[in-house]
Parts: sequence; C-alpha cells; structure tokens
Amino acid sequence: MKLYARTLALALVLLPAFAGLKAQVPTVLDGAYVKETNRTKRVIPYPSLREADVMYTKRVWRIMDLSQKMNHSFYFPITDIADRKSFFNVMRNALEVEGSLVAYGGGPDGQDDEFRYPMTQAQVDSILNPVELVPQFDLVTGEKIGDKPEPAPIRTEDIKRYIIKEDWIFDRQRSERYVRIIGIAPQKESFDGDGVSQGFETLFWLYYPECRYVFANAEVYNTQNDSQRRTFEDLFQKRYFASYIIKESNVYDRNIQSYARGLDALAEGQRIQNELFEIEHDLWHY
Repeated sequence: MKLYARTLALALVLLPAFAGLKAQVPTVLDGAYVKETNRTKRVIPYPSLREADVMYTKRVWRIMDLSQKMNHSFYFPITDIADRKSFFNVMRNALEVEGSLVAYGGGPDGQDDEFRYPMTQAQVDSILNPVELVPQFDLVTGEKIGDKPEPAPIRTEDIKRYIIKEDWIFDRQRSERYVRIIGIAPQKESFDGDGVSQGFETLFWLYYPECRYVFANAEVYNTQNDSQRRTFEDLFQKRYFASYIIKESNVYDRNIQSYARGLDALAEGQRIQNELFEIEHDLWHY
C-alpha cells in the first residue's frame, strides 16, 4: 500500500513537468499555408502517327549544356529540398529507389544508343556509386603504403550536360511538325590526376517515352509564380531548354566533331537546325 501511494505521488509530481514539455513542442509550418493537394499529373499522350502519313523525318542528336543560363532549372538545386530535385537526382531516385526506370548501356564500345543493352540493378549501382582507390601514406615516413577502396558516388554537380536523341517528323495528315525525344543520356566529365579534362563519359541511356510519367511529376522552378510550378516534362515538350546539334543521321554515321572543330562545328549544327525549319517552311504554299 505504501509503495502504491509513493508511486502515485511521484506520478502527480512529474505529470505537470511532462505536460509542460509537450506544450513546448513547436508546430512549424514552412510557408504561409498548408499544401493539401498532392499533384499527380497525367502524361498527355502523343497524337498517333501512321507510317503512311509521315512525309518527312530526320534524326538528330544534340547536347544540352547545363552551364547555360536557360538550363539552370535542370542543374539546381544541388542539394534536394522539400519540393524540388535536380534533374539527375530525379533520374537517380527513379533508378535506385523506385525502380520505375530502366537504364540502357552503350554496348561493348560504349557508343550504342539504340537501347539494346538493358542494365541490371547491380550494373546501375556500380555506375552511380563507383569505388575509387585512394592512396594511403605512412604518417611518419610519408611513403605510399597502398591503396584503400572508398565509395565515390556521382553527385548532381558532376553531371554538366546531357545528350538528347530526337526525331523531327512532318505529319501530312495534320499538316503539323512534331519533335519526338527518343532518348536522353547524362554525361560526366572525366579528369586526370592533374585535374585536366579528359572529355565526357556517357553514363547510360534512358528511353524517353518510359520517363515521361516520372518527369511529369517532378517539379522545377518557375521564375514567375511559385504556386504554378512547371515539370521537367513541360520543359521538354515546350522546348524550354538551350542546346546545339552534334550529329544528324548521315551515310557515314559520324558526328560533326569528326569533320569540323570549334566554331565551325557550332556553325554546322546551326546549319542543320536552320535546314529543319526551312524544310517545314518549304512544304507550305503561299
């Protein structure tokens, strides 16, 4: 009985203290209102195309350089925030966490972009989370005593550009030109031991029609209105990105860089771009 009385008295003493602690827990709202709507956007289906209606088609490959101001929506934020991720982190989350996308390898020579080599989850993990050998030195003598393998996951700031593979099509049934993105691939810049750039390495290819639902539900920054966010799918469909052509379908299957350099290569890409617009213009009679 005495033990029960002591326990009850102790509980009565501590109860106000715990109640005070509970009352002190803050309720923080990062914003002016509670966002109750969970926006899940549908993917707008493409208009159906019949082969008999395709009057003209041309395949091109282009580079989207994230250092250009117009493409900053794909690069930032470097660190994920509550409602936004960088374009690469959206890809990474879909590949590693959700498993909703399939990555395709470049084949034995690393140059294949026809989606013939689907990668396993282990292969994707080895690309996104490579292991580097870090040299170890003796603290006393300063001599190298070996190499230690350490994980070096690819960060969003390591991805500076993307390759986009697309078809330009003129549908004579609707008298309309379409641009259909077929594939997209992130590229990582490689450096030697002295920090000198060794060029860009293509990590993997994604088949764009499979990515549309993921991209349509990944918000990006809208410079005009925070309550009306765009998505990556919107940016691609509205062509709201800057890029330059590096290859067109040709008999040699060669890139522009194989026969033009520097400003000449940029001029050649611009010539191909102008030709695509002029072909559509010439199909009309005024």
